[in-house]
Amino acid sequence: MKVMIAGAGSVGRSIARELLTHGHEVTLVDKNPAAMRIASVADADWLLADACEPMSLQQARADEADVVVAATGDDKVNLVLALLAKTEFGVPRVVARVNNPKNEWMFDESWGVDVQVSTPRIMTALVEEAVSVGDLVRLFTFHASGASMYEMTLPADSPVVGTRIADLTFPPQAVLATIIRAEQPIAPSPDDTLEQGDELLVIVSAQGEEDLSELQNLLAPRPHVEEAN
Repeated sequence: MKVMIAGAGSVGRSIARELLTHGHEVTLVDKNPAAMRIASVADADWLLADACEPMSLQQARADEADVVVAATGDDKVNLVLALLAKTEFGVPRVVARVNNPKNEWMFDESWGVDVQVSTPRIMTALVEEAVSVGDLVRLFTFHASGASMYEMTLPADSPVVGTRIADLTFPPQAVLATIIRAEQPIAPSPDDTLEQGDELLVIVSAQGEEDLSELQNLLAPRPHVEEAN
């Protein structure tokens, strides 16, 4: 897979290193000469250029990219790049970094963004996940489809602990994507049995938001609290 990353700061370089480790081709683009730390990601192609200019994207061969990642620290730059990549170069997949959570509403398909990544939101979700075992926590939303990914860590008293996946009835708009157990992802199969402490990653369609309470009750129902007279 060919990936073009705009923004060669710590975020862009980290993404590039991970992608290269997985055998992908990576081009890093940045207009700041100080960001050209080529030795830090020596296996990537580097380009000193403004990613908001069509000529620069042409030099970076954006039209050949399978994915463009807008990873700069400027939301305006990321939006402009996303729009150019999608409309002028026909990039199939555009991932954009959101620096200011107030700007999240703009990062959608109208600006060419297929997936937005909001670091503050992800960090908030991870904090919530750490302190809310047994609760569904939204991690992020795929803007192209409107589907969302939720995480839940199964508590010891979950009614599904010890249950085979084949014996579970998930809401129609929800799909169990992955089980993380002992820090290892597991592709769920019908014969797998859920265990205490399993982290479940569930994809819920945009139409399935109303099924969240049913999903919560299936995996870890909250205790009923009677109102005082």
